[in-house]
Amino acid sequence: MTRITSSAKISRKHQEQLADRFPDVQFSFYEHIKDVISNADMADVLITYGEDLTDAEINSLPNLCWIHIISAGVERLPFLSLKKRNIRVTQSRGIHEVPMGEYALGAILQWTRRFHTFWDRQREGKWDRSIRVGELAGKTVSILGTGAIGTGIAKRLKAFDVTVLGMNTSGHSLPWFDEMGTPSELKGILERSDFVVVTVPSTPQTRGLLGDQEIGWMKPTSCLINMSRGEVVEENALCHALIQRKIGGAILDVFEQEPLPNDHIFWQLDNVFITPHISGRSPLYMTRALKLFQQNLKVYLSGSGTFVNQLDLDRGY
Repeated sequence: MTRITSSAKISRKHQEQLADRFPDVQFSFYEHIKDVISNADMADVLITYGEDLTDAEINSLPNLCWIHIISAGVERLPFLSLKKRNIRVTQSRGIHEVPMGEYALGAILQWTRRFHTFWDRQREGKWDRSIRVGELAGKTVSILGTGAIGTGIAKRLKAFDVTVLGMNTSGHSLPWFDEMGTPSELKGILERSDFVVVTVPSTPQTRGLLGDQEIGWMKPTSCLINMSRGEVVEENALCHALIQRKIGGAILDVFEQEPLPNDHIFWQLDNVFITPHISGRSPLYMTRALKLFQQNLKVYLSGSGTFVNQLDLDRGY
C-alpha cells in the first residue's frame, strides 16, 4: 500500500476527500515535519509547503521517493540531497494565476486612481477634489517572468487597453503580450514601462535582478510591483531610489526579511504600498493545490502518464 504523509496543515474536509477518492492509499496528516520524521516509515510520498525541508529532514525519510509542494516557491529546497536520492519533486505552479492576477490588477488600478489617498482623506473627514488621478488606458506595463502568474496578469491587463511587455529567458512570444524580450533586453523594457511587475521565480540567475543600474533605467514616474521574492529586487537600491524620488513608487508584497521589521524604512515612505506576502492568498488555494496533487497521484499509482509541474532539480525550478 502506498503511504502518503503531509506536513502541511490540511483541513479535515480535504483530508476526508483524499481518503474517499483514494481508498487504497494510507494517508497520515500532520502539521509539522518533526511529526513526519517521527513516523518516517509512513512517508513514501510527502505533501509539504517546502519550507520545512533541509538536508537533515530528507536524510531522515529513507522511504521517500516523491514530494509534492503545495506552493509555487521552491527556492529553499535542498536540491543537492533531492538529486542525490533521485527524489521526484512536483510543485503547484499555476494555482496562483487568479489571485495574483487580481492582486496585480487591483494594485495597478488603485495606484493609478489613488484610492489609497482618498481612503486617507475619508478617515480624516476631508472632501478633497484636488487629488490628481490617472488613467490606466494607454499605459505600458512590463511583466518580468511570463509563467502562469505573469500570463494571468497580462490577460487581465489587456481588457484595459494597456500595452504589455514581457521578459523571459528565451524571448519567445506568448498570448496576451504585445512584445517579448530577454534579460539582455531589460534596459529597453524598463525604460518604456509605467509599471514594472516582477513575477520571476527566485533562482541564482534572478536574485538581485533589479539593482541600482536596473532601477535607474526606470522612468521617474514608474511604479515597481514586486510579487516574486524579496531577494529578486535589491532592497538597498530600491530604498535609495524611492527616497531620492528616482522612481514614482513601489507596491511590495515580498521582502528580503519577513515579517518586515517594524523599524524598516519602507514603513515610513509615502511612495510605498505594503502588503504582507498575501498576493497569492485565496479561499480556493488548497482546493487548487490538492487538485494538482491528485492528478499526479493518479500517475504515480498507475505508473503511466506524465507528472504535472515536475521540477528540474538541476535548474531549481
